[in-house]
Amino acid sequence: MPYTATHKYARIGARKVRALANLVRGKFADEALDILKFQPHRGARMLEKVIQSALGNAEHQQASNVDDLVVVDARIDEGPMFKRIRPRARGMAFGIKRRMSHIKVALDAIIIKE
Repeated sequence: MPYTATHKYARIGARKVRALANLVRGKFADEALDILKFQPHRGARMLEKVIQSALGNAEHQQASNVDDLVVVDARIDEGPMFKRIRPRARGMAFGIKRRMSHIKVALDAIIIKE
């Protein structure tokens, strides 16, 4: 049973966080937190908080093996956009899209078959 956590309507573009999600997908949760701790990006702080929230959800649901949880799914979807207009020369206007994203992380224990 996967333990999930989401951060909806995060005020950052999805493309900026997807590269960080690719770094931690498939890693143990504590290893993923260590990787994100040393990343200088603002999206790393957001992804780190979502992973910590998923770990908290696992502890709350009395998961027996919290130390063995692996990031099985780190999905960054695009959210809605604020659309703004920037005035330009000669009476023209350019559109600005303030992007949002939905960050979803699922942790699960990997069963090793021998």
